[in-house]
Amino acid sequence: MNEDIQAIEENIAHWQPRLNSLFNSLKEAVIGQEKMIEGLVIGLISGGHILLEGLPGLAKTRTVTRLAQSLDLHFSRIQFTPDMLPADLVGTQVFNPKEASFSAEKGPLFAQIVLADEINRAPAKVQAALLEVMQEKQITLAKTTYPLKPPFFVLATQNPIEQEGTYPLPEAQIDRFMLKLKVPYPTKAEERKILDLVENFRVPEPVQPVLNAKEILEMGRDMDQIYLDPKIKDYIVDLVQATRSPAKYGMAHLESLIEIGASPRASITLAIAARAKAFLAGKGYITPEMVKSIAPAVLRHRILLSYEAEAEEMDSDDLIRTLLATVPIP
Repeated sequence: MNEDIQAIEENIAHWQPRLNSLFNSLKEAVIGQEKMIEGLVIGLISGGHILLEGLPGLAKTRTVTRLAQSLDLHFSRIQFTPDMLPADLVGTQVFNPKEASFSAEKGPLFAQIVLADEINRAPAKVQAALLEVMQEKQITLAKTTYPLKPPFFVLATQNPIEQEGTYPLPEAQIDRFMLKLKVPYPTKAEERKILDLVENFRVPEPVQPVLNAKEILEMGRDMDQIYLDPKIKDYIVDLVQATRSPAKYGMAHLESLIEIGASPRASITLAIAARAKAFLAGKGYITPEMVKSIAPAVLRHRILLSYEAEAEEMDSDDLIRTLLATVPIP
């Protein structure tokens, strides 16, 4: 087994310089926000969609744009508004009177990286159209189905305030996002560096891509080879099961706080995200600490809290911290 893990680590070691170049490119444009940057790269190499939640001005759009510039992929940005229609995303059929025929006018979802800015500003039909494409990775126009060119992943942002006139994503749809990343305010030292960055780089220099589509897909295949011990699998299942039946894991006081626990998709996603963490660390195996570090981003949008939890001003992150501190580590 040790020889197999060593072979895996040797196989993924040659990706580390490319990953370092990608991280350096992102950190040149964004001060701090290490967890957000890491989460975006995890989504990139594992083929998962990411939901970013944070207040305005915290560099969510800037970070995604810089990520797109650092990759040799087709990038599309969509600003969601309440008057949008599904055709504004997927496209439509256009009639050509000279040839008396219809042709496909492809929408902005025909890309590889899609930034869905303020996704909760769009009505339900538009959200449903986007989330269907995220799930199926194909678009149908007038009975013709167009597979999207891999890799394809969506990075959506939403503002946790100013909810008037918005359309919150239903739990069944938000579950399709691999990770939900919360974007915090910068520290005082980071904000000081942000001022220097703005002063020194009024006209940004062109960014050279450091990874292409073929390399990203190869990274994903190498990541899939990382060893996942049966005990770690049991730990992942225990964490997810504890969100549904906390009393079985010695947390009976949480029963009344959870309306709906995480779905089986959470177990699958947690295993994939932990593999991505190991890949970024250059390791051929997954540790419990890797699972614990990525668990909040995987679980926070998959747990529906009760009114009692809201009355106690408890959010899903508070509950996840209790789970991680209580469920036995292998």
